[in-house]
Amino acid sequence: MINKIEFKINELNSMKNYPKELFYIGNLKLLKKRKIAMVGSRKPNLYAQKMTHLLASGLSKRDITIVSGAAIGVDSIAHKTAGAKNSIAVVANGLDIRYPAINKKLIEEIEKDGLMLSSYKKGEKARVYTFIERNELVVALSETLIVTYADENSGTLSSINYALKMGKKVYTIPHRLEESKGTQKLLDEGLITPIHSIEKFLNNFGEEKKKDNALEEYLKTFPTYEEAVSKYASKIFELELEGKIKIEKGFIKPLF
Repeated sequence: MINKIEFKINELNSMKNYPKELFYIGNLKLLKKRKIAMVGSRKPNLYAQKMTHLLASGLSKRDITIVSGAAIGVDSIAHKTAGAKNSIAVVANGLDIRYPAINKKLIEEIEKDGLMLSSYKKGEKARVYTFIERNELVVALSETLIVTYADENSGTLSSINYALKMGKKVYTIPHRLEESKGTQKLLDEGLITPIHSIEKFLNNFGEEKKKDNALEEYLKTFPTYEEAVSKYASKIFELELEGKIKIEKGFIKPLF
């Protein structure tokens, strides 16, 4: 059910113009948690995908909520890794429209367990300018911004510009030459900060929450992949990327 936010969100005072209206589906309590924005290309390379996963995973384990735009690519990897319960997705259209359609399941999970936000009424479709406005809202909600991949002239660069205007620190990961040219250029200009060590970066945000051993014990029963995903979707995705489980003939074999 779509509702209207009837109170001021202090973080949004950093925007040029406070949104006239804000609509939501889900858990407003997430607004009170520490929040970090993670955004980037819709077509990140494999390296950026892995780093997005490691950063989102580490931040989520430190009880930090991930704010992003529910788009394909970096956004969806960040949301899936953090888990719906720890995701705020800000979209560029009315909340009755689940866009992009390929992320319908992810969006439905965030509606149920996380928080969906929009400054657009029902029926409003996404346009070029609404994505830019959405980007400002994502950045304003968050204490800092992480961009893991951005080409030159990409829409992601508007998020970086907003963060810099708001006086917020922007982090990125170093890439090889000819990759992520948008962030590489800003690194050269000294406008954004590189992450040279995932561990050291994450340690700036406190310690990991106590580990839940329930999943490990469950995997020792060698469940089918389909059954495990139905129970622990984001966690199974995380363990797969980290190489901590192996799929053999449809069954999961833990490697820890």
